[in-house]
Amino acid sequence: MTAPLALLDSASLYFRAFYGVPESMTAPDGTPVNAVRGFTDTVARILSERKPSRLVACLDADWRPQFRVDLLPTYKTHRVADEEVNAEEVPDTLSPQVPIIIDLLEAVGLATAEAAGYEADDVIGALTVHETESPVEVITGDRDLFQLVRNEPTPASVVYVGRGWMKKEILDPAALAAKYNVPVENAGAAYADMAALRGDPSDGLPGVPGIGEKTAAKLITQYGSLEALIEAGRNGDSGIPLKTRIRLTEAANYLAAAPTVVRVAADAPVKMSRPDRVPAEPADPARVAELAERWGLGTSVDRLLKALPIAAAQK
Repeated sequence: MTAPLALLDSASLYFRAFYGVPESMTAPDGTPVNAVRGFTDTVARILSERKPSRLVACLDADWRPQFRVDLLPTYKTHRVADEEVNAEEVPDTLSPQVPIIIDLLEAVGLATAEAAGYEADDVIGALTVHETESPVEVITGDRDLFQLVRNEPTPASVVYVGRGWMKKEILDPAALAAKYNVPVENAGAAYADMAALRGDPSDGLPGVPGIGEKTAAKLITQYGSLEALIEAGRNGDSGIPLKTRIRLTEAANYLAAAPTVVRVAADAPVKMSRPDRVPAEPADPARVAELAERWGLGTSVDRLLKALPIAAAQK
């Protein structure tokens, strides 16, 4: 079996590390490094347990892209509001850790990727869509990326770590179809359509009022796609209850924008920091040692370095 290409939703992983590892874990100078330690440990686990021969840590160049805001002004607005309200109340100890993570990845020789004006989701989507050689494993705590599961041209699955690594779920098309009652033959695309209908308050997606997850899944399964459902509603299809047709009509403006907001931008102009092959040994051992000492990353870095040859040996 061909070893997978692992695509890391980096922000999702280091946010979870930040909140999952005590902030009392600090560098010698007292700087919190809990996110760095947790993220590094997660990458080591990915390398040793999932054994990818290739790995890319995907980054947000813009966590709230303008093209999505232009289509749907509510997109992630609550997060902006939260930042403004809490700016003076909550000290930001995560942001300073992100450059340390990127420095460590660079020194170790693991690839990072981003696309100007796009989210990490788009980077992951573009890399997945254009991958024709290896199976793809997307490692994330974000359900939005369920839309990427597929069987062809190479299998793509999501390793969902929303409840932590030890409770991870591995979702391929069959598992996704079973979990959300969407068609297995186009489970990823159907999930995205269902998500647009259902909405997602955490992303500022209102959804269609009165249509929850189960109803959304049933409608997408019945009509095959969001576009087909909207067209059927427009034509007065009797398979759609009158009340639901009215709701779809009233939400027409939202439904026109939602698919582009929800779906990953597979044409995002991805820039890679280096080739994605996992190295058998660190690219810059002296720099790795310097970072480990300066930030007190000892055992986490040791685990990461020990995992490198395990993954690098995969074909």
